[in-house]
Amino acid sequence: MNQFFSIVMGTGAKRTLTGKLGMAVHGCAALVALAVIYTTTIVYVDLYAMMVVFLSAMLALLFLNVSAGPKGRQDRPSVFDWCLVVASLVVGLYFLVESQRIVERITLLFPLETFDLLAASVLLVLTIEATRRTVGFGLTSVVLVFVVYNLWGHDLPGALGFREVSYNHFLDIMMFTSDGLFGVPLRVAATYAFLFVMFGTFLSKAGGAEFFYNLASAVAGRRTGGPAKIAVISSALYGTMSGSPTSDVVTTGSVTIPIMQRLGYSKPLSGSVEVAASTGGSLLPPVMGSAAFIMAEYTGIEYRDIAIAGIIPALLYFLCVYAQVHLRSQKLGLSGLSKEETPPLKGTLKNGGLFILPLVALSVALLMGYSPTFVAALATAVVLIVSAVRSSTRMGPKAIWDALAVTTLRMVSVVAACAAAGLVIGGISMTGLGGKFADLVYLLAGDTAFLALIISAILAIILGMGMPTPSAFILAAVLVGPTLLGLDFSVLQTNMFILYFAVLSAMTPPVAVAAFAASAIADAKPLEIATGAVRLAITAFIVPFAFVYGEGLLMVGDWTEIAMSCITAVIGVLLLSIAVEGYWRGQFSTMPRLGFGLAGLLFIAPSWWAVALALVCLSLAIAATPHLRLQSKGASMS
Repeated sequence: MNQFFSIVMGTGAKRTLTGKLGMAVHGCAALVALAVIYTTTIVYVDLYAMMVVFLSAMLALLFLNVSAGPKGRQDRPSVFDWCLVVASLVVGLYFLVESQRIVERITLLFPLETFDLLAASVLLVLTIEATRRTVGFGLTSVVLVFVVYNLWGHDLPGALGFREVSYNHFLDIMMFTSDGLFGVPLRVAATYAFLFVMFGTFLSKAGGAEFFYNLASAVAGRRTGGPAKIAVISSALYGTMSGSPTSDVVTTGSVTIPIMQRLGYSKPLSGSVEVAASTGGSLLPPVMGSAAFIMAEYTGIEYRDIAIAGIIPALLYFLCVYAQVHLRSQKLGLSGLSKEETPPLKGTLKNGGLFILPLVALSVALLMGYSPTFVAALATAVVLIVSAVRSSTRMGPKAIWDALAVTTLRMVSVVAACAAAGLVIGGISMTGLGGKFADLVYLLAGDTAFLALIISAILAIILGMGMPTPSAFILAAVLVGPTLLGLDFSVLQTNMFILYFAVLSAMTPPVAVAAFAASAIADAKPLEIATGAVRLAITAFIVPFAFVYGEGLLMVGDWTEIAMSCITAVIGVLLLSIAVEGYWRGQFSTMPRLGFGLAGLLFIAPSWWAVALALVCLSLAIAATPHLRLQSKGASMS
């Protein structure tokens, strides 16, 4: 019984396939990547047929590379796994052969054939099992609840009830239209999300990740709290390539966390610094992760505009983390690295400075208005060109082949999550639950926009506790997005707000997936790491409320408004950092900390009266702090 619950509740273990089977799977993964490049950048193909083939191939690779449970065989697939692989390929082949008929038929008017129902049912089961293996019980349970609700929810009384949906009707919408499984999330995963992950993989394999770490080390390594500052900078740079907080923690944290602990950082603190920095990497343009790509597809806002809007909030995020790391290090007396332990800046730029060019090319192409697909492909091509300049970074055919395979295998879990999200979105639209949920939020919040924002933030974080960020974002956007839009917030403000809290769920207790990843490296309790990370990144929970009430922080409006919003927000972030740490040129008592904290909040708030009150609070806080009061008097006398 315990083994059964372990399999059902847990995720599968990733396999390490060797020998001929490993080579075959590796080769197939590389071929999938080549097929994605071909169908997205070179030739036009029917989108439905392309997604069918893509999903079928990714499901087959998933069942080969991920076991049924945490204790499943990790050296080779079981007989059951092989059955699922065959089923994935057969179902995909059927949908591909019938794709022309499926695309041309009129949904719900032309009845589904027997083999249509059979293939769709098998694909539904395969998708749910793939979700369970890669994401776990959280998102899987949500999918199952919506399947049950769609099929039997019509018997519920009151507002939760709806017109009866037959099983044929359910499959017709879910599997044979773009409103279900093959909707926005999977479409994004099969196109430019895949290509941006490929860009990050190629840049990392060519030596870009090592260069960014060395650059961070050269710039900040010898300063106060040097190792922690290296973690902040390198995680930001790597995170904007990977778009995954957990991946960022594992990659950069394996280097930075041990160094921090060696120089006196506690185990929980070293993990917290890495988790806070890595989570912010998914919010830093130009590459903000799969959730931002889904936002662009779902809202119709150009990804370029989303990236531009995300610049100031992301910089404020890292300013907060960096400032708190600096103050904490000063308070604890933690020094930086020695000169011998840090690479010279000139040598670092000489050896790897060319790796800045792909990010420049990516940013310029986005600003020029090119599509995300073209931008990702262009940036990857620039990586290959740049890496060829030096023999030590040059990528030969084998390295390129490996990078293609690694890209596909990294996307396996993302594809499963996006497919599951599509099922939930289809269920929400089919039953009208989105409108009912909006009515519920209106009932709870009334006309109070601030309360509606708090409910939306809590929902996005709760959803993110049991599923990946892309799924959490799209579900929260479907459920609470209409409510916020009805309160006269713009589409950009609404979805950026939801995006932020969906990303922050990766480090928010009690279920903080990034903290669990860091706990194994830091040898500390995940809850302690997550709590410390939230403290370090406290600004990230406040800034979204600021930019929904004033779009200046999203670079919307005239330049005067944008400049003043930036200046006051920077001051506010620094004051909040001082308040949280209780230290600046000396330690503070409780009342001055409250004064600095209130002043920081008021500076971030987008209004002049708030700034005036902030100045009053700041003056009182300084006056109540003996060591600052004495320093200010000494400065005035001199």
